[in-house]
Amino acid sequence: MKAIAEGLFTEETPPRLIGGKDRETGRIVFPCPSSETYEPVALGSEGTLWSYTVQRFRPKTPPYAGPEAFAPWVVAYVELPGQVIVEARLNNVAFDDVKVGMAVRFAPSPLNPELADSPYIPAYVPVSAPAAGGAA
Repeated sequence: MKAIAEGLFTEETPPRLIGGKDRETGRIVFPCPSSETYEPVALGSEGTLWSYTVQRFRPKTPPYAGPEAFAPWVVAYVELPGQVIVEARLNNVAFDDVKVGMAVRFAPSPLNPELADSPYIPAYVPVSAPAAGGAA
């Protein structure tokens, strides 16, 4: 699985996000800054939906590099307990079923599912969803 950016996911299976831990304060951020001040840390794979919105319009290109045929998606803010809140897509759930406080797990998804070599982006699915994750 090729991530959309280097150093975003761990190499393990299943992958996890890589955050950065401030060497002085212990504060965790995401993504991991490329600075000696931070050491990379694997983030938790499950969290809680802290907040969300629905992206209902196609972003400008560049920087958007997704499929030409735009479909709205959920932009999730996921709280990883004791670590950090991350922004990612939320897949495998109808917009009306999204609830703040729902349990979610990390399941990276292809940016453009129509392309065989599409890079993967950070995404989550409800804990109750199948383990394979979902299309973007």
